[in-house]
Amino acid sequence: MKKIIIILFGVISILNAQENKQQYEYAVSLFNNEKYFDAITEFKRLLFFDSSGTYNFQAYIYMGNSYKEGGHYQDAINYFVEAEKSATNQKELFNAKVNVIRSNLLRGSYLNAKRLILKLDNDPRYDSLKDEINYWYGWNYMMEDKWDSAAFYFNKMKNKTELEDLARKTQDEKYNKYIPKIMSIFIPGSGQIYTGNYLSGLMSLGWNALFGYLTVNSIIENRVFDGVMIANFLWLRFYTGNIENSNDFVEEKNREITNHTYLYLQDTYNGIKP
Repeated sequence: MKKIIIILFGVISILNAQENKQQYEYAVSLFNNEKYFDAITEFKRLLFFDSSGTYNFQAYIYMGNSYKEGGHYQDAINYFVEAEKSATNQKELFNAKVNVIRSNLLRGSYLNAKRLILKLDNDPRYDSLKDEINYWYGWNYMMEDKWDSAAFYFNKMKNKTELEDLARKTQDEKYNKYIPKIMSIFIPGSGQIYTGNYLSGLMSLGWNALFGYLTVNSIIENRVFDGVMIANFLWLRFYTGNIENSNDFVEEKNREITNHTYLYLQDTYNGIKP
């Protein structure tokens, strides 16, 4: 009787294992076909019936990625954290932690991502994975619009990528936000001209020259009240406006430059992305 029970138990275990494997493969196929909601449902079903926990790590990783593909980054993070708990070795644990970092980057939680990358960096278990850690440092700084810092970390990698050159190029193309402001203080309109907005710059220069002339001329002709009114309500307005415009144009130009880089990363770059 004992032998029969043991045999029956063994047969049932084998059948369950085969069924769980089929369920896992079916769920993976749904994910690969971009049916993410259905994949999540099937992976949840797998977790319920897989009493041995054989597929826990893989299921949580796939579920996290399914939620990430759908833009539900907090849900993705929750499942990647569950994958951390189910990891059976350091490679799996590192993989799960990196996925949490990538999801934080996508939802704009750069401070959280940086804190998690720093923890990996300080963990001696991952000393052999410094290249990948520096890679995500670099991505974090790129998405924060800190291109010099991004280039620094990409440069630390032994296995170089094109991202270092891309980060340096983006930084070099960006306009210095202080130069046009200083230029506009001394020569109204020059800050706009510096950023390529020639018409706006020439108009600012013209209006400031006109109202400056009218102010000085009024004072020379002893029409002090007229001079003060022109200076306060016209000249000062155009003078300060020209400084503000130069700053706005710099920000606009820099957004165009960084957006061009982000589009390249999104559509053309073939490396691993968040």
